[in-house]
Amino acid sequence: MKHQIVAFLLVALLVPGTSMAEKPSEGIEVVLSPTGAGQDARGTIHLVEKEDALQLKGSFQGLSKGRYAFHIHEKGSCAERGEAAGPHFNPTGKPHGAPDAAERHAGDLGNIESTGASSTTVDIHDKVLKSVGLQGLKGRSIVLHEAPDDLKSQPSGNAGARIACGVIG
Repeated sequence: MKHQIVAFLLVALLVPGTSMAEKPSEGIEVVLSPTGAGQDARGTIHLVEKEDALQLKGSFQGLSKGRYAFHIHEKGSCAERGEAAGPHFNPTGKPHGAPDAAERHAGDLGNIESTGASSTTVDIHDKVLKSVGLQGLKGRSIVLHEAPDDLKSQPSGNAGARIACGVIG
């Protein structure tokens, strides 16, 4: 048994990228699909808990050049062209706002910008969602909207139709 433990420790120390202090990074992959006919937006977002924030990282395909609102919604359903996802995830009853606002829905992630290239990258680190954690997000949805979030209109930033949606967890 001692030899097995020593062998494990040696492997852990010698294999690049491994550390005794690190624990395996657990995350959730969310696949977003078009919400209906005529929609081409699709993507994959990985949610990973980091030390000081929750990271949402991935990419979208099928986007024209422009800005698109990006939110976490309350319910885990993408039926009815994404409308079944309900309102923005807002467990603390705050008003809608920008991702860096002191008062905002937990699900307010702002906008992503597409250059019109074949793939649009997303990499968001959010401290508000860190306090919710991955477990608190399971059973909710990530939604991409057709228009940019104006970051102020209540209750949802005047972002237009839901063009891609995926259920978390």
